Amino acid sequence: MKKKILSVLLACSMVVGLAACGGAAPAAAPSADGQTETTQSADSGSADNAADTSEAAPAPEPAPAPAEGSLSVCLASEPATLDPALNSSVDGATMILHMFSGLAKWEQNASGVLEIAPDLVDSLPEGVENGDGTVTYTYTLKDGLKWSDGSDLTAKDFEFAWKRAASADLAADYGYMFEVVKGYEEASAGDGSALAVEATDDKTLVVTLNNAVAFWNELLAFPTYMPVKADVVANESWATDPSTMVCNGPYTMTSWDHNSVITLTKNDNFYDAASVTMPVINFYLSDDANNQLTNFENGSWQLIDDVPTNEIANLKTKYPTEFVVAGQIGTYYVCWNVNEDILPAGSGLTGKEAEDAKNEIRNAISLLFDRNYIVEEIGQAGQVPASSFVAMGMTDADGSEFYKNAGSNSFTGYYDVDASAYESNWASAVETLKKYYTFDESTQQFTDFPTLTYLYNTSEGHKAIGEYLQSAMAGVGITMNLENQEWATFLETRKNGDFSIARNGWLADYNDPSSFLDMWTSGSGNNDVQFGKGDNENVKAYSIDLTDLGYDVNVTDGTWAETYDVVIGLIKTCTDKDTRYKLMHRAEDLLMSTGCICPLYFYTDIYMIDDSVKGFFSNPLGYKYFMYTTIG
Repeated sequence: MKKKILSVLLACSMVVGLAACGGAAPAAAPSADGQTETTQSADSGSADNAADTSEAAPAPEPAPAPAEGSLSVCLASEPATLDPALNSSVDGATMILHMFSGLAKWEQNASGVLEIAPDLVDSLPEGVENGDGTVTYTYTLKDGLKWSDGSDLTAKDFEFAWKRAASADLAADYGYMFEVVKGYEEASAGDGSALAVEATDDKTLVVTLNNAVAFWNELLAFPTYMPVKADVVANESWATDPSTMVCNGPYTMTSWDHNSVITLTKNDNFYDAASVTMPVINFYLSDDANNQLTNFENGSWQLIDDVPTNEIANLKTKYPTEFVVAGQIGTYYVCWNVNEDILPAGSGLTGKEAEDAKNEIRNAISLLFDRNYIVEEIGQAGQVPASSFVAMGMTDADGSEFYKNAGSNSFTGYYDVDASAYESNWASAVETLKKYYTFDESTQQFTDFPTLTYLYNTSEGHKAIGEYLQSAMAGVGITMNLENQEWATFLETRKNGDFSIARNGWLADYNDPSSFLDMWTSGSGNNDVQFGKGDNENVKAYSIDLTDLGYDVNVTDGTWAETYDVVIGLIKTCTDKDTRYKLMHRAEDLLMSTGCICPLYFYTDIYMIDDSVKGFFSNPLGYKYFMYTTIG
């Protein structure tokens, strides 16, 4: 969520002015990415500034009032896909979890506490450990399960769906979520058939894991683990057309007016249809915060996930019970393309020396950003300045918070984000950059830093943060232009590595720090930074020593696959709790040493929900649940 910071920042003092200068319009904090996130200038006069302009925006058209027995909400703009295996955004996941049901689900217990519960099975059994250390689970489906087209849903549908999602043929971003399942390595290199999951009859599904996994039941509630029907998904466009969208959850899709609204209608073939209280949900598609607020205030939409920045203070007062700030386990950050050449022309650096220099440069630039200013003046919703990638809220082996034990400094994490440290951070950044770039002492500007382009998706909040970062860099002579793209296009551009520096965000997929770490392996579809890909595939510049943890792993100047991928592999197979958490800290140490990940803040979730809506809940992973709502 989202807004604008004015060019007056450029007139502020280079060192302390960005934190203290007034005159900026505040902004709501942008929403998180889909599992990465949902969707969302001080104009420096550059023709390459952000493409969106307030002058071009027409007055928003009010949406029609909701029909009786329906709920109208707006989470984001057009989703790229609603295929459970291919979606990688939180807004898409929310819609998918209204249309599909798996073996497990998130629900509120009688006390209102969120927990994982059985869904298409009567119980979630304990695994049975085998002689080789693997663990086998046997699930029995409920009787009479149906697809929305009335056909029988069987255990074979789960077997097919999981093998499809893990296969090289599909190349799903979240295919790596099946790494815990035996046979994944072979399955992910082929058609998925080697994955150790088997339907032994119509009601029985047997799956074998490489070892015990503490968050296994949470994975079962994740969209990628939902069943799909083989004959339906043979049509590649099945998940974009209501006529071909066959699902098994509380709702079916009855219409998709692209870039306008997706309508879900209660699925009478759902096994627990009697508990679904909202007959129709209209998911309106918009990334225009003014449009969202207009439709909320006129009663057309009952929940919105974005508000105009300049309205934040007023909305907190005007709607004290309807303006909501909820907790989330997630991090808003800037990511660099590891293959982007940011060295000055003629540096002469190559190989490991060049990579080490780029790592140092990226980490130095991270020190230029005043995270306290971002959360207090732009976010304004209780966000916490972030000094690590793994978000606050994740626990460590001893029960403390994982992020508080990150790094090996006198302060918490990898950067000192205390407000009192900002001046020294800035000075340190400048001194480091002087090692590589020409610095004009009279202007206090670097004169030969390559021009950068910052990519963000359309949203006033993302734009406001981009403008602040642009201003901070301009303070030392670095030119960074802004480019915005529509949500679905932005996701694809970032995934393909067609950027130099981009905004990013990540919400936990399950309650374990590995949810933030395993996405950066060489083969991960969520590895937007392109670690181990392209030119970086053969770069030998990374080191890791795990001998003190009992492993025969001590690599100096290895590739990303020889270091980071190895650590993540060990995390997935380690059964000793203390050692496993130490491995995760080592993985984050290596990740953060590259400077490619620049955390800005830990998320909160801002939204507005009409007081008339009862029965709504959300979880810290970013999913929102409407199926049990009523309107008073």
